Amino acid sequence: MKARRRPLGRSFLPPASCLVLAAYFSFARHPAPSAVRESPAAEEFKPYMETIPGTQVKFGMVPIPGGTFLMGSPSSEPHRSPDEGPQHPVTIHPFWMGQAEVTWDEYDRFAFALGIKKPGSADHVQKSEGENIADAITRPTPPYADPTFGFGHDGYPAISMTHHAAMEYTRWLSAKTGNIYRLPTEAEWEYACRAGAKTAFSFGDDLEKLSESAWFNRNAESRPHQVEKKKPNVWGLYDMNGNVAEWVLDRYNKDFYKTLDSHIPAESPVLLPTEMEYPYVVRGGSWADDAPLLRCAARRASTEDWSRQDPQLPQSIWWHTDATFVGFRIVRPVQEQENLRGLKSRVKKLGD
Repeated sequence: MKARRRPLGRSFLPPASCLVLAAYFSFARHPAPSAVRESPAAEEFKPYMETIPGTQVKFGMVPIPGGTFLMGSPSSEPHRSPDEGPQHPVTIHPFWMGQAEVTWDEYDRFAFALGIKKPGSADHVQKSEGENIADAITRPTPPYADPTFGFGHDGYPAISMTHHAAMEYTRWLSAKTGNIYRLPTEAEWEYACRAGAKTAFSFGDDLEKLSESAWFNRNAESRPHQVEKKKPNVWGLYDMNGNVAEWVLDRYNKDFYKTLDSHIPAESPVLLPTEMEYPYVVRGGSWADDAPLLRCAARRASTEDWSRQDPQLPQSIWWHTDATFVGFRIVRPVQEQENLRGLKSRVKKLGD
C-alpha cells in the first residue's frame, strides 16, 4: 500500500523542539465519552508514567517529536541487507514511545489475569465502560512451557509472544487506560531508534561502543536482561538495540521500500497486518544476535520455525516456543492516523 506524500520538510527536529512542533496540532481539551479517547492537549506532550488501572504496575512513556528522515540504510553501510533499501524519505508525526520494552510485570496483567466475576455474584464489582471492554478482549491461552524460559521475571522484558498477542495486549491496555496504545509502525520504530542519527547506530558507526547501550551475543551471556540497564539513546529510549528484538505493526515484505518514492516523503507509511500469522517485522536485534543485526535499519521477518517445537494442532496463536529473543514496546500517537484507527489483529485460531 502506497502512503500519501507531501513535500520534503525539515529533516530532523531535536528534543528541544517537541513542544514547539506539538503546538501545530490542535486537540480537544475534553475527550469524547468513549472507552478510548484521543490524546491530550499540546502542552501535555511530555514524558509521563502510566499506571495500569487496578494495579501498582507503572511504565514510562517518552515524547518523540515529529519530523522527516531517511529510512533504510545506504548501500555503503557495512553488513546491510538488500531489504534495507532503497533509502527513502519518511515523514513521522509526534508520538509517545515506551521508555523500555514491555516487561513481564506489565504483560502478566493481560496474559495471566484472574477470570472476571459474573454480575450479581458476591465478588462482582461495577466496572467502567473501558474496563468492561478490556475484560471482553480474548486473553492468551496457557503457554506450552514456562514463558520466561527461566531467564527471569521481575523487570525483565516479556518474551515469546506472537505478533497477534502483542497486538491484543495493546488493545487491552488501550481499553484499560482510556489512551490509545499500539505497536509502533516500522517507520516509527526506526525513526525513534535513530533519534536523529544517519549512522548505523544512534551513537555512530563504531561497533566497539555498542556494549555501552546494548545487550547482544558478545556481552549478554546467552540471556535477556532486565530493562534499562544500559545507556538510553538521546531521546531517552532504553534497549532499542539488543536485549530483545521488538515486534512492529507491519507485515514483512522484502520489496516494500521499492514501492515508496525515493525523493518525495511518504507520510506515516505502514504495511497493514492481515489474517496471516507470518511474516511480520521485528526490529532492533536481540541478546542472541551479532552486532550487525542490531543496526537501526536492520530488518527481520518472523517464520513458522519460531514455533517448531509447539506440538499443538493447530499451533498456538499466542505463544512461540522457539522465539525467546522476541518482545515488544508500545507507542501512543498524539493524533492517530486514519488507517490505524480501531485496528485489531485479524488472526484467528483455526475453526474460529
